[in-house]
Amino acid sequence: MIKSVAPYIGKYKKYTVIASILTTLGIIANVVPYFFLYQLIVPLTKGELPDFKFTVIRVGAIFICLTLYAILYSRGLAFSHISAYNTLKNIRIALKNRLENQPLGNIKELGTGQIKRIFTDDIDQIELLLAHAIPEGIANLTVPVVVILAMFFVDWRLTLLTLAVLPFGAVGMAMMMKAGTALMGDYYESAKKMNNTIIEYVNGMEVIKVFNKDGDSFRRFGEAVRGYRDFTLAWYKVCWPWMAVYNSTLPCLALFTLPFGGLMVLSGKLALSQLVLVLCMSFAVGPAILRALSFGGKIPQLNYKIAELEKLMNGEAIKQGSRDFEGKDYDIEFKDVKFSYKENEVLHGVNLTLKQGTTTALIGESGSGKSTLAKLLVHFYDLDSGSIKIGGQDITDMSIESLNNQISYVAQEQFLFNTSLYENILIGRPDATREEVLDAAHRAQCDEFLARFPKGIDTLAGDSGKQLSGGERQRISLARAILKNAPVIVLDEATAFMDPENEEKMNAAIAEIVKDKTVIVIAHRLSSIKNADKICVLKAGNVIAQGSHEELSKSCEEYQKLWKASTQAAKWRIL
Repeated sequence: MIKSVAPYIGKYKKYTVIASILTTLGIIANVVPYFFLYQLIVPLTKGELPDFKFTVIRVGAIFICLTLYAILYSRGLAFSHISAYNTLKNIRIALKNRLENQPLGNIKELGTGQIKRIFTDDIDQIELLLAHAIPEGIANLTVPVVVILAMFFVDWRLTLLTLAVLPFGAVGMAMMMKAGTALMGDYYESAKKMNNTIIEYVNGMEVIKVFNKDGDSFRRFGEAVRGYRDFTLAWYKVCWPWMAVYNSTLPCLALFTLPFGGLMVLSGKLALSQLVLVLCMSFAVGPAILRALSFGGKIPQLNYKIAELEKLMNGEAIKQGSRDFEGKDYDIEFKDVKFSYKENEVLHGVNLTLKQGTTTALIGESGSGKSTLAKLLVHFYDLDSGSIKIGGQDITDMSIESLNNQISYVAQEQFLFNTSLYENILIGRPDATREEVLDAAHRAQCDEFLARFPKGIDTLAGDSGKQLSGGERQRISLARAILKNAPVIVLDEATAFMDPENEEKMNAAIAEIVKDKTVIVIAHRLSSIKNADKICVLKAGNVIAQGSHEELSKSCEEYQKLWKASTQAAKWRIL
C-alpha cells in the first residue's frame, strides 16, 4: 500500500521523516511523566511522604513533559500534513493525466459520481495514511516496544501478564478486518451507485418536473440511498462487536497485572515498588498501543481505495504515437474498421474513403454506427481492428495533440465552461488575438445574442453555459471551430438545435467552417445534407450504399425510407 503511494510523495518525503521523528519524541515526552509519577508513589508505599521540594520538581517536570508532548506532536502532525496534502495534489494531477490518455468511453462508463468520489473522497482518505498512520503509527509502536523491553528488566513475570491482554485485542481487530473486507466490495459498489444516481437526479431535475416523473426518479433515488444505508449498516453490524472487543481490551494492559501482581506482593514474591513501576509503565504505553492499532481498522479501506486508484492509473492508455502529422493531404480512409462497445460489435468491417475538400454525409437510423465512426476518427476510442488514416498516415502513429490540431469536432451537445464567452471561444486557438476571436464570433452569427448582454462577449457563460439557449451554445461552439481553422471538420448533429428563426444564421455559420475543408456531416434532418458531395448510408454497422442524393433516391431503398421519414418529420407542428 505504502509502496503504491510512495512515488507521489517526491520531495516531501523528508517532511514525513521529520514528522515521524517529532511525533516519536512527543510520545516519549508523554510517557516520561509516568516515571515521575512512580517516583512520587514509591515513598507512599513505604508509609512515607515525599519531600516537598522533590514533589514540586517532579510535578514541574510532568508539566514540562506534557507541554513538550503537545508541541512536538502538533508540530509533527503539521509536517505530516504538508507532506500528505502535497502528495494528494500529485496523485490528483497524475490521475488527471492518466485519464486524459485513456479512451473517452472508459471514462464515461465510470460515471460522473464515481469519478467525483475517486478524485475527492477516495484520494482524501489517503491523507489518513500519510498524515496519521505513518508518523503516528511509527511513534505509537516504537515507544511502547522500547518501554515493554524495559519492563522485562523490572520483572519478566509482570511483563508477560501485561502482554497477555494483547492477543485478545489482536484477535478482535483481525476478525473485524476479515469480516469488514468481505463486505467492502458491496459497500463501495452501493456508494458508487448512489453517487451516480444523485448526480443524474440533480442534472435531470428539469425533465423530471416537466414530465411529472418525480415519483419514478425519486424511487430510484431512494433505492440508491437506502441501498447505501443498508450496505453501510450491514458492514458496521459485522464490525461493531469486534471493534468493541479490541477497544475495551487494548487500553487495559493492567487487566492481569494488577490482580496477579497484587497476589505476588502479598505472598512476598515481588516488591510493591516493582508492581507500581510496571503498572505505571503499562498505563504509559496502553493509550499509545491503542492509537497505533486503531489505524489497523482503516487499512482495508485504504487498500481498497488505493487498488481502485491503481486500476485507473494502470488502465490501458489509448494507442498513440509521438509523431506530428505527416500526411500528404487530408484524404480520410476507413479500412476494414471493426469496433465494439464492450462485447457488442457495432461496426463490422467498414471501408470508406473521403476525399480532401469534399463534404461527406453519414446517415442512418439510430444505432447504425454513424456517430461511432466520427468518434473513432477523432480517436475517442481504439479500434478492435482495421485502420483510420488521414493523408495516408494512421491516426495511431501521431500524438493525440497532433491529431486534434487537424480536426474540429462539433457535436450536438457542446460544453461551455463557466468563464466568459470570449474565453470559451478562445479554447479553439489559445494564441489567437482578441480581434480574431471577435471575428470568429461574428462569422458564427453570434453578434445578435451577444448584443443583448451588457458585457457582450465578456459575459460569463454560467454553469455548463446556462446563460445561453441551445442554439446559442451551438453557435459559440461553431465560433470555436472557425477560430481553430482545422483542415478536417466533423459535424455530429451540429444542427440539432436549429429552429426556423435561426436556420439561416446556423447555416451561414456552418458555411464559414466548411470552406475548403474535408467535412463529415452526421444529421437526421436529411434536407440539410442533400447537397453533400457524397452521402453514405449506414445500417447495423455496415455501409450499405454511397452516392449523391439523386443517385441514392433512385437506387437505395433504405435511403428512400430515411428521406421519406425525414420529410414527414419536417412537416410536424405542435398545435
